[in-house]
Amino acid sequence: MFKRLLRSRPAMRALSWLIGAYIGFVYATSRWTLEGYEHVEEALKDGKGVILAFWHGRLLMAAAIRRHSDARVFMLISAHRDGEIIANGVSRFGVEFIRGSAANPKKPGKNKSGASAIAQMVAALDKNAIVGFTPDGPRGPGETLKPGVIRLAQMSGAPIIPAAYSVSRGKRLSTWDRFLLAAPFSKGYYVAGAPIHVAAEASGETLERVRADVEAALIAVTRDADARAGRKDEEKQKKTRNAG
Repeated sequence: MFKRLLRSRPAMRALSWLIGAYIGFVYATSRWTLEGYEHVEEALKDGKGVILAFWHGRLLMAAAIRRHSDARVFMLISAHRDGEIIANGVSRFGVEFIRGSAANPKKPGKNKSGASAIAQMVAALDKNAIVGFTPDGPRGPGETLKPGVIRLAQMSGAPIIPAAYSVSRGKRLSTWDRFLLAAPFSKGYYVAGAPIHVAAEASGETLERVRADVEAALIAVTRDADARAGRKDEEKQKKTRNAG
């Protein structure tokens, strides 16, 4: 009965409102610093848009970046019910949404919304927008980069800018993405890295090398954000505790 209740429209609307209110409260009560945002601003001057890539576990406060840019901001969101709840929750920040999942070449039978999502993202980038992309979503494995974001960069000509946020107060959840639940009254940091371009003619080993480079850059900016926020390497701490 409880699960059916959560699937009801009133419950979904209430949950969306709570998510949006919580994000707004955390943002308003925290002090935020942007590091490396000049990479985004410089890339937008080329007129090809920007693919802002960040891990799924750093999704919560990502929509607030809209307040720091005059460009239109789109985010790829799952067509699943969970995606609808999140989209409705963060719509107050002025973020626009593209529904679907980037096509997975290994599962062509399940790519019903993938082609449409890619086409919409390419169209948005063509208008010099920022497109947010979680390349390990929607189901993981966490912090492992799937090829969808590389394909999008190659098709659009837009650069990939690795990004992350972190906060001094908050908790990493025991979910597949180790979701960072930011707490109010934090010191928060948004960190962006240098742009990574994907050549239109790239293929095979070259594409795999670029994929590995983007994955490494995302891991690096995430660790940088955590270090600035004073968060220790929680994964190492967890392994140490388990070993003990």
